[in-house]
Parts: sequence; C-alpha cells; structure tokens
Amino acid sequence: MLKYIVKRILSAIPVLLIVVFITFFMMRMLPGDVAVLILGRDASPGDLAILRETLGLNKPYLVQFVDYIGDLLRGDWGVSLYNNVPVFDNIRSSLEPTVLIMILSILISVVIGIPVGIISAVKRNSVLDYLLMSVSVLGLSIPVFWSGIMLAYYIGTVAGILPNMYYQSIAQVGLAGAVRCVILPSVALGFQSIASIARYTRSTMLDVLGDDYIRTARAKGLPERVVLYQHALKNAMSPVITHIGTNMASLMGGACVIETVFSINGMGKLAYDSLIRRDYTQVQAIILVVALVYIVINLLVDLLYKLFDPRVELN
Repeated sequence: MLKYIVKRILSAIPVLLIVVFITFFMMRMLPGDVAVLILGRDASPGDLAILRETLGLNKPYLVQFVDYIGDLLRGDWGVSLYNNVPVFDNIRSSLEPTVLIMILSILISVVIGIPVGIISAVKRNSVLDYLLMSVSVLGLSIPVFWSGIMLAYYIGTVAGILPNMYYQSIAQVGLAGAVRCVILPSVALGFQSIASIARYTRSTMLDVLGDDYIRTARAKGLPERVVLYQHALKNAMSPVITHIGTNMASLMGGACVIETVFSINGMGKLAYDSLIRRDYTQVQAIILVVALVYIVINLLVDLLYKLFDPRVELN
C-alpha cells in the first residue's frame, strides 16, 4: 500500500508540471495589461514601465517561467499582483468557506443521491422510478447560478429562514453558525450532484441486480434487505465512488459561480476576481492548489476501491 502511494505521488509530479506550464502561458495570452489594471488608464508610460520592471513582466515569457519554477521549488508561491500579499496568505484566508461548502455539498449529494438511486433501481419502471428520474433530469438541467439565485431570493430574502449574501467565519460565530451561512450555496451546488449520483447509482445497481450471484442469493432465501445492501450495493459502489470523485472537480468549478452569487469571499470568488484583475500569480497558485486537491481525491478514490472490493490490486 505504501509503495503504491509513493508511486502515485511521484507520478503526480509531471502532471503538476504540465498544469503549471499550461496555466502560466495561458494566463499571459489573455488580453489586457496588468500594469494598466493596477495603476489605471491615466498612468504615465514611465510609471507603467517601472511597474512592469518591478513585477518582472518585461522579461521574456520563458525567463519568467523558469524564474517561477525556481521560486516554487524554494517554496515561494509568489506575491499577488493586486494587493502585494503572498498568494498563499490570500488562499488561506479564503479557504474556510470553500471547504465548508464543498464538504456540505458532497454530504448532501451522497446522503440523498445514493438512496434515491437505490430506490429507483429497486422500483424499476414504477411510477416512483419515473418520478425520481424525472426530478434527476430536472436537477441536471438547472444551472447552478439559477438555483442559487432562486434559493437566495425565496429562502434567504422572502422567507428569511437562512442567511444569504454574507459569510461569518467559525471564529466569529462557531462551526454551527458558519455552516448555517453556507447551507443555501451548498444545496444549490449539490443539487446537480444529487441528480447525477442518483442516476449513476441506479444504473450500476440495475447492472448488479441482474447478475447470477444475486439470483443465487435470492434463491437461497436471503432477505431482500441482505441481498440489496450486503451483496448488490457493495459491488455497485466501486464505480459510484469513482463518479463521486470525478464530481468533485465539477463542484470545485461550481464553487466559483456559487460564491459569486452569494457574495462569499471563498476560493472560488478569489479565483474569479483574480482572473478579472489579471492577477497572474494568484490564479496560478489557486489552480495549482486545485490540481493538488484533485490528485489527492483520485488517490483516496483508488484506496476506497480496495476497501469496497478486496479483489482490486493496487500496483
């Protein structure tokens, strides 16, 4: 197991280098001048030239890239071009709400999506099955920003049940208070994942329920509950786990939209604002962090494979 983990970590290094390379050069291909965005259009050419030299923007791109890789190897992620604060400090200050939204949205989507998929598979071609799958299609069709706006208006503004358009940290109001602030964005973000996981669980459960060993288990007189949860579900969970892990990527992308809708200063909103400001170093750092998280998630998914199916060999 340890050998496999070390192997996966080593194989992630070239992936991270490719991510850094693509992000670095794509950011510099965007239209707009960082110096003009910082100093304004009324700044003199001399001031703009001085700022470009200070930030190192007047160097050839290849030289800038080599310098950037050297800084990363020394543990220096750079300084934000917008507020002159180390990029990792900006990420750390905006990480809390994003982590809470991600965890809560995943919990909501898994706790609701998997049971809905199981019920739909067991009640195949029934009215309940058609109803649940219709709701799933609806959930997949609704954009995250629209469901977020609707929840913010009707639940947050009209009904006043839950707070919207602001976030209070755990240090200010405790864990329960902070979670209460992110319930609406988490539901909006997790709604599509609920539908996706439900449909995928239904599909894999139907495949497993048609296998010979399930028919044998029923022929032996085992209770249907035992057949479903100890035999069918355990074997159907491996592809579902993969799907949940893949869903994490879309949730991280959706966090950018949903945090903007709810005016939450998380990593998603930081990424959006940094992109608008052409804050190269900040965007590069955020994408690198997201890539690291995604690599860790994929590793955990592979380890969970082994947990649910001992026959899987980790090489």
